[in-house]
Amino acid sequence: MNSWFKTCSALTSPLVVRRSPASIVVTIILLGSATFPQSVSITGEVPANELVRKVVTNELKFQDKDHGYWMYRQEKDEPGKRELKEVIETKDGALSRLLFIDGRPLTVKQKQKENQRIQKLVSNPDEQRRLQRARNSEMEPGRRLFKMLPDAFVFNYAGHEGDVIKLSFRPNPNFRPPSREARVFHDMEGEMWIDEKQQRLAALNGHLMQDVKSGAGLLGHLNKGGQFGVKQAEVAPGHWDMTVMGVDMKGKMLLFKTISVQETENRSDFHRVSDDMTMAQAADMLNRK
Repeated sequence: MNSWFKTCSALTSPLVVRRSPASIVVTIILLGSATFPQSVSITGEVPANELVRKVVTNELKFQDKDHGYWMYRQEKDEPGKRELKEVIETKDGALSRLLFIDGRPLTVKQKQKENQRIQKLVSNPDEQRRLQRARNSEMEPGRRLFKMLPDAFVFNYAGHEGDVIKLSFRPNPNFRPPSREARVFHDMEGEMWIDEKQQRLAALNGHLMQDVKSGAGLLGHLNKGGQFGVKQAEVAPGHWDMTVMGVDMKGKMLLFKTISVQETENRSDFHRVSDDMTMAQAADMLNRK
């Protein structure tokens, strides 16, 4: 879930600070607790908004529990560039090694550059702590928005297939966004999929119904039609993680500069690693692989 919360705050940044596409991922999660129109329920089911509230509570509970550390493959596709990385999580943060660029193995020079980057990080505890603090600070805005999700939108049941419940959502007209970031989310509608047995979030898709302006349009805006998509799955017994995310947003910033955020990310091949693994051990493992 860490990545979900990072993506949540990522979309709220484009009108002010343009982060690297890698940090922009997708906006997924949204807002919480005022009066809202009663959502539609199907026979024998709780109201859809109450189901979403249970899922949000569940996700936050599992986020706060220790589920160990994992190794996985990460493929990112941005305009003009596709990268495949091996990533290992450790108690001191995550460490990655670039394996392929646009489907081609790294050249000797690129490998040397990767080796130097990894070695520099491994031998610099201060840099490790700085990166960890940055990751933590990126997650907190996403957590705040995620808690608001059941109240910012009106959810309705839209289908049921196997163990997955499909919900549709639209802005709650009675909700008053408390911040600019919340207002961006509140202008979205889309669909949400829930694993019924475990009450976990399986997928979320959404799109902007209208242009979202900041500072009456003087500071910038995001264009109508911008969209995102995220999927989460049980990649190992009891462990859910993000497997797919994509974002396609366009707009303008500070009057003139056109912004375009297009990115997809796929994660696969998850393996549990030792809870005591250090950065140096992770680097050694990545080097051997």
